[in-house]
Amino acid sequence: MADFPFDIVAFDLDGTLLETHRDLGTAVNHALALGGFATVPIESATDLIGGGAKIMLKQAVDAQGGLEHEEFRKLYKAMLTYYGENYAVHTRPYPHAVEVLDELSARGVTVGVVTNKFEQFARGILGELELIDRLAFVIGGDSLGKAPDGKHIAKPAPDPILKARELGGGGRTVFVGDSSYDVKAARAAQIPVVAACYGYCDGTAEELGADASIDSLSGLISALEGL
Repeated sequence: MADFPFDIVAFDLDGTLLETHRDLGTAVNHALALGGFATVPIESATDLIGGGAKIMLKQAVDAQGGLEHEEFRKLYKAMLTYYGENYAVHTRPYPHAVEVLDELSARGVTVGVVTNKFEQFARGILGELELIDRLAFVIGGDSLGKAPDGKHIAKPAPDPILKARELGGGGRTVFVGDSSYDVKAARAAQIPVVAACYGYCDGTAEELGADASIDSLSGLISALEGL
C-alpha cells in the first residue's frame, strides 16, 4: 500500500460520486414551470450537468427562447431555493462509491470533493448520504469567491483543484470527473485526470482526453495504480 501512486484523490460530485440528475432535473423543471416554459424530461438533465446550476438552467431556458437578465436571475433564485429543500430526494451514491472511498482511506490516501455545485448544497447532500465524514475537504463552485468579472472561480479554472491539493496536505494529486470541465481543470492544474465514463459525460472517453477512463467506480483503484 505504501507504493500507491497518489497522496490525494479529489472527486467531482455530480455524475462521479453521486447520481444527482433526478433532483437537479426536478429543480430545473420547477423553475421552468414558474417561468412559463415547457418542462424537460428528467433524464435529459444528464445533458445539462457539469458547469453548475446557473449554466444548467440557462441552457434549458435558452433552448426555449431565453429571458432578460433580471427575469432569469429571479428564476435562478427560485431554482436554488427549491433545490436547497429537495436535493437529496432521489440522489444516491453510485455503486462502489462508499467502498472506493474507504479503500483509498485505508491506503492512507486523502480524499475530497471538488464540485461546481454550491458548497452548502454539496455538504448538505453528502451529510444526508452519510458520506461527509469520509472526506477531508469539500470545495464548491462558490468556495473560492468571484473573479474580477463577477463569475465564481470554479472548474474549468484550475484554482479549485489547486486548493484541494493544498487542503489535502500537498503531494501527488489526481482528479476524477465525468465532464470536459473536470478534464480542463485538471489539465490547467497540471495533474492527472480519470474520466468517469458512467457519469454525465459531455463527450466520449477519447474526446475528453483523460489520462485514464473507467466505466464503474469498481475500476478506479486499478486505474489509479496504472497511472
